[in-house]
Amino acid sequence: MQLYQNQQIKLYNTLTGKKETFKPINNGYVGMYVCGPTVYSNVHLGNVRTFMSFDMVFRYLKHLGYKVRYVRNITDAGHLENDADIGEDKITKKARLEQIEPMEVVQRYTVDFHNVLRIFNFLPPSIEPTATGHIIEQIELIETIIDNGFAYEINGSVYFDVHKYNETNDYGILSKRKLEDLIHNTRELDGQSDKKNPQDFALWKKAEPQHIMRWPSPWSDGFPGWHLECTAMSTKYLGEQFDIHGGGMDLKFPHHECEIAQNEAAKGKPPVNYWMHANMLEMNGQRMSKSTGNTINPDELLSGNNSIFSKAYAPSVIRFFNAQSSYRSVLDLTDAGLLASEKGFYRLMDAVNLLDDLKASETSSLDINAWKQNCYDAMNDDFNSPILIAHLFEAAKYINQIKEGTEILNAEDLSVLKDTINTFVFDVLGLENISKNEAGTDKLSGAVDILIKLRQEARANKDFALSDKIRDELAAVGIQLKDGKDGTTFSVN
Repeated sequence: MQLYQNQQIKLYNTLTGKKETFKPINNGYVGMYVCGPTVYSNVHLGNVRTFMSFDMVFRYLKHLGYKVRYVRNITDAGHLENDADIGEDKITKKARLEQIEPMEVVQRYTVDFHNVLRIFNFLPPSIEPTATGHIIEQIELIETIIDNGFAYEINGSVYFDVHKYNETNDYGILSKRKLEDLIHNTRELDGQSDKKNPQDFALWKKAEPQHIMRWPSPWSDGFPGWHLECTAMSTKYLGEQFDIHGGGMDLKFPHHECEIAQNEAAKGKPPVNYWMHANMLEMNGQRMSKSTGNTINPDELLSGNNSIFSKAYAPSVIRFFNAQSSYRSVLDLTDAGLLASEKGFYRLMDAVNLLDDLKASETSSLDINAWKQNCYDAMNDDFNSPILIAHLFEAAKYINQIKEGTEILNAEDLSVLKDTINTFVFDVLGLENISKNEAGTDKLSGAVDILIKLRQEARANKDFALSDKIRDELAAVGIQLKDGKDGTTFSVN
C-alpha cells in the first residue's frame, strides 16, 4: 500500500479560493506544471523561493508514493518587456546590449539557473521544455483557436479575442477580475496597435525587421506570445487536463488567466484542476524584483559578498528559512531572520546527529506514532512546512531527553523516530546534514560553486584562457574540477 492511500492532502486552490481535498485525475499519478524562468539574467532569490516551494511539493508527493510528472519550462523567446504585447523581447534586448547571439544569452542564464538550483539541493523536474523547442505546437494551437472563432489575424499578428471569449466563458475566473472593470481601467488605444480591444493579447507577433528571433508561420515571420508557450507545453506533456499548475503569485494575472482562456478556446475545457501560487519574497520590507533593483543574487548571499547581510549563509540555512514560512505567505528576507533560522537549523542538525547514539529501552514513554502522524498532518494541510518544523523541533527535544535518560523508547519506536526525522528533514524539506562545525566546509563549497559558475560563463563566452586559469589555480591549491554530462563537480585533495 502506498502512503497516499491513507494520507489525504488538502491544498489551497487559487481557482476556488479554498482548501480542497486533492484527488488526482488518474489514481496514483500526478501531473504538475510550474512556470519556469525567462533566461535573460541571473536568477534572484525571489525566483528561487517559488521554485523551492514547488520542489518541496514535488518531494512530498513522491514520498507519498505518487508517480509524478513534473514539468517546468524554460522561457527562451517571446517574453516582451513589462509582460506586455509591445516592446522588445527581453532576451533579444540583452543580446543587443551585449552584442552577442540571443541563444548565447539563453545558454548563459540557463546554466546559471541550473547551477543555483543544484547548490540549493533541488530535484530536477521530469521534463524541462523550452519555448523555442515547441514553435510548431504553438502554431498549431493558434490555428485551432482561430478556427474556433476566438482569435483574429491582422497585419501578420494574431490576437486572442478576449471579448468574444467572454461571451461564453469567464475571463477572470482565476484572478477574480471582471472584464467590465478591466475595460473601465484601460486607456483607449492610441492608434499604434492592431488590436480590436486593449484587453486582447498576442498569440503571434509579426517580427519587426530588427527582431532577431523569428520563425515562419502561416501569418508572418514572427514569434509566439508569452502566454502561449505554457499552454502548448503543459498540455503536450500532461494532457488536455492535468492536476496541478504552479507559479509565482505575480503570474496569476494576466499569464495564468490567459493560459486558461487559451485552453478553453482550443480544447473546450479548463486545463487545470488545482492552481497553486507561491507568494512574494521581500527583502527588508520591500518587494524583491529586478525592476525595482531590490534584489540579491544567491551567490552574493552564499558568499557574504554583499553590503546588505552581516555574513554568508549556507544553502540549507536558506532552505530552512524558506520552509519556516508557508509558501502562500509573503516572506521578508532580513539578516535577523536568517540569523535566527541559522541558529534553529544547527540546533536541529545537532539533534539529528545524536540519533545513531541513542539506546533502545524495553518500553516507551513517548507516543512516537502520534508524533509521526502529526508530521504528516502538517504536510497534508496545504504543505504546511512551518508546522512540520515545529514538530521536528519537538522531536529534537525528545532526542535530548532520551540521551539524558528522562524519556525512553523501545527499539521499534526508536526506528520510527529515526526514519521519520530523516524522511522529513532530508527527503521532504531537502535539507543537507551539516553541523555548525562543518559550516566552513559548506562555505568552501559555496565559494567553489561560484568559481565553477564563473568558469562556465567564461567558456560560454569563449574566454578559454580565463576558464583554464580558474581550473588550474584551483588545482594548485588542491581542488580538482571534474566536468561531466550533469555539470561540473569538485573534490578536495
